[in-house]
Amino acid sequence: KEYFLDTKTLLVVEIVVMAVLEAARLEGFKKTGECGVLGSFPFDPLGMKSEEMKVKEVKNGRLAMLAFLGFCSQAAVTGMGPIEGLKAHIADPFHNNIYTSKVGNEFLLAVIVASAWPMYIAGKNAISGGEDEEFRPIPW
Repeated sequence: KEYFLDTKTLLVVEIVVMAVLEAARLEGFKKTGECGVLGSFPFDPLGMKSEEMKVKEVKNGRLAMLAFLGFCSQAAVTGMGPIEGLKAHIADPFHNNIYTSKVGNEFLLAVIVASAWPMYIAGKNAISGGEDEEFRPIPW
């Protein structure tokens, strides 16, 4: 498809525009310590800014990253995207799932370990009398 600008010209225009916008954003951040848009620092047009909303936004971002990791893992294992994988699973759920894929055994082992780990920790605490040891990231 042809556009009114060729790709190189469009790329140069995009770089210049984004550089100007990012420079303005950085200056506003230096002045207020908060993110904003085009002279509105902090950017909160609906008045929803609160500590609770900050926590919710961080949790939402973490969930989105985990979902994207799942999409990437599925594509690496099955060679299908999320919609294709869902269609295949709905068509035949007993033969199109994580357990029947080429990493099914590894996933099953990970589920077993993740399920048993809390019991191991509880048992260890019960045997030691509930005394908290000093946290040592390297056990020796």
